[in-house]
Amino acid sequence: MMKQIKLRDIELAQQIWADRLIDVGKAFMQKTDHQSVAKKMIGELYGYQEGTVLFKPTKAREKQFRLNSASALSYFIGDNPDFSEDKGFALRPWKNVRFENAGVILKKKSAIVMGNYYFTDYNLNEMKIEYTIGYFVSAKGSLKINLHHSSFPFSGEWAPHET
Repeated sequence: MMKQIKLRDIELAQQIWADRLIDVGKAFMQKTDHQSVAKKMIGELYGYQEGTVLFKPTKAREKQFRLNSASALSYFIGDNPDFSEDKGFALRPWKNVRFENAGVILKKKSAIVMGNYYFTDYNLNEMKIEYTIGYFVSAKGSLKINLHHSSFPFSGEWAPHET
């Protein structure tokens, strides 16, 4: 049982998240059961079974908030008529994901981390995305995500308010 969250716990949780996302894409490429791999990822890493999870994925505009595991699954693997814009973020597939934390707030049983993560596909194209992720210690003592917001960096296309 985790007594208090440490920075190394956050870094390990981030690496596991990256590995699981890559695993979903690999299963898809190998034409194996990528849906089960994605369901396992969500069950292992997100806290939907224990309470509220606030998830706003990067590439979601129409129904951008994913407040249950079925909607999170749709974001990662698509093929859900309730979320027609979802193409399956994990199915790109990704070769590498790395986190760069800008800051971390550590509490005894919760933490919030913010920074950039970089997704590299098999053509070596890299995509930079900003994130804020909240963690809590689950009833079983593992870290689970209860807040996950990610977005593309500001593009500079903003018009000032006209008076």
